[in-house]
Formats: sequence, C-alpha cells, structure tokens
Amino acid sequence: MTETSPKTAVARVAVNTPGRYLVRFCQHASQMGGPMRHRPRAHAGGGPPGLRDVTWDETDGSLTLDGGRCTLHAGPGVLELRAEADDEDGLARIQELVTGRLEKLGHRAGLTVNWQREPG
Repeated sequence: MTETSPKTAVARVAVNTPGRYLVRFCQHASQMGGPMRHRPRAHAGGGPPGLRDVTWDETDGSLTLDGGRCTLHAGPGVLELRAEADDEDGLARIQELVTGRLEKLGHRAGLTVNWQREPG
C-alpha cells in the first residue's frame, strides 16, 4: 500500500491586527459548526467541508474539518494560514471556505488571501 502525503497550501496575509482577525475568524468558524441558520452556498466539489473542531488563542488557531485542517498563526503584521487535506478536492474546498470567510471579515481593510502550494 502506498501512502500519499497530504496536499498543502499556505498564505501570508498582511494585516495590522493579525491576532484580532485570527480570533474573529475562529469565533465565526465555531458558530458555523452549530445549527445552520442559512443554506450553505456551493463550494468546489460539493458542499462545504464539515467542521469538527475549532481551537484558538490570541496567536494560534486550528480548524479540524472533514478531510483536512487549517492552522492559523498571528505574527507581527501577518496572519499565516496553512491548509492541509487528503486530496486536491478537499484542499480546494478548505481554501475556498477559509478565503471567503476571512475576506468577508476583512473587507473594509481590503484583506485578501492568496494561497501558494507547498511542494509535497
């Protein structure tokens, strides 16, 4: 049996208050895991990935999703994101979910998320 390595992408988002965005994003994500108050929009490859767990503090956060995870780290002037998934489709779904929510939270500041694939 051949073991495949997870598919990985990273993004570094320049922002004045990365810790604030990390906390807001994780709080929002934890609410998404509860009862749905609205219909989810279509995501690449089907519906959004199911959210299993969200943890965070002022500098680090982690979302565990069906088929993958996303970790966040607030450094000086930058919010670092790392998405990992079992396959390409799962990675695209996680990236789309994180990008959409984070850019919506930071729309006034013009926040944009640009992912880069990590070799693997």
